[in-house]
Amino acid sequence: MHASSAKYIRAVSTKAELKRVRALHQKKYREEEGMFLVQGMKLVTELLASGWPVQEIHSTVTVAAHLRHPKLQIWPAYDLERMGTLEHGNEVVAVVPRPERTHFEPMADDELVLAVDGVADPGNMGALLRIADWFGVKRMLCSVDCVEEFNPKCVQASMGSFLRVEVHRVQLPRMLDGLRASGAALYLATMEGDVVFDVPLKRPGVLILGSESHGPTDAVRALDARSISVPRAGGAESLNVAMAASALCMEFARQRSMPS
Repeated sequence: MHASSAKYIRAVSTKAELKRVRALHQKKYREEEGMFLVQGMKLVTELLASGWPVQEIHSTVTVAAHLRHPKLQIWPAYDLERMGTLEHGNEVVAVVPRPERTHFEPMADDELVLAVDGVADPGNMGALLRIADWFGVKRMLCSVDCVEEFNPKCVQASMGSFLRVEVHRVQLPRMLDGLRASGAALYLATMEGDVVFDVPLKRPGVLILGSESHGPTDAVRALDARSISVPRAGGAESLNVAMAASALCMEFARQRSMPS
């Protein structure tokens, strides 16, 4: 261990602390404590570089030599395996405060927002965050029945994009109706929609993505948003929500880059 690392490290291993961190595997305790977990060396390093507040970090002695944090705690590897949720590589686990996002600011003139309606799979939700981040989408709206963005599988699947994309959990039909009234164009991803290549995509715009199993809810469909689709050339039955989002965001990006 580097001598310069020693002042950041507090050796501690108690059953009570282990139990407290393990409780954050469950949504109930994440909501009660206002905390969630960020795991693995890559994501924790990115977390620390981002300036996001960190409550505490638990790691093996080997990993601790490469980290700098005033609340760094060393644990035996077997305890960290129980503390983390990853199948392999539970060598560092950060406990992080959940952000409070209660107000959705008005959309900028050239902004694109993703709106997610009833997505239940944490892997898909994490992938949507990653796609949004790739295409420069800074904000995402989620219906109240979407999977929690602080689910450990979602955080992991986002590959750090949870640090850069704001998620607002809202009454989605009401929010979308309000955004349309304020001038935003609404686009609903459906298999029966117009081919996206043939639709002039306006901004500010909201791309609405339905659940994996049932698509958009009736309340969202009733908003009469412009339905758009990814053209199909082969025999695949469907695309999952993340695949569709990526293809549609690409066309939003392409049209934005075209000379006016």
